[in-house]
Amino acid sequence: MARTISVAETVLMLFCKAPELNTVKTRLQTQLSAQQALAAHLELTQLSLVRACQIPNCAVQLHCTPSPEHAFFRDCAQRYPITLVAQQGEDIGARMANALATALTTYRYAMVMGCDCPSLTHQQINQAFEILKAGYDVVIAPAEDGGYVLLGLSAPQPCLFNAMRWSQVDVMAETRLRIQQARLRAVELPVQWDVDRPEDWQRYLTTLRC
Repeated sequence: MARTISVAETVLMLFCKAPELNTVKTRLQTQLSAQQALAAHLELTQLSLVRACQIPNCAVQLHCTPSPEHAFFRDCAQRYPITLVAQQGEDIGARMANALATALTTYRYAMVMGCDCPSLTHQQINQAFEILKAGYDVVIAPAEDGGYVLLGLSAPQPCLFNAMRWSQVDVMAETRLRIQQARLRAVELPVQWDVDRPEDWQRYLTTLRC
């Protein structure tokens, strides 16, 4: 299907859960209260939005669950130059695959990432787009926990998402294997870390928080 290219060639899609007590950053609650975990989620999301909006000539979408109508998401759309989109799919793989396939009907290059990776700078995100523009099929940022925190494509690649066992320590290894099997040209960014456990939050507080 022919695609209509947007004024912006690139789109960055941030995946985010609505901030509700006891539904976000629950693994932090072994050392933080539910309210503190919620505050951590909010802070990391705001940081991600600020960095995303620093990427030059790049559209930014906030992919929301369960609904873009949540007051927090609507407030974000007022404060930042972003578009709200509802996540579509039964698991995170289907949601990422759907988001990328849809975006690539409008944009030449599309990228997905979460809202809890403070180690990933806006310069690295911009570098990822430059890699795609240089002709690579895939750009990916591995995570210390065995997954990945960012994935960018220049064309839909359903083979990277179908029948994947998500939230496992071998997600990145399996993704590398699938990239090789599909003969895709890929570049990996430096390994990143996200905030899932109390020690990750402490690491953020002591090394990255401004």
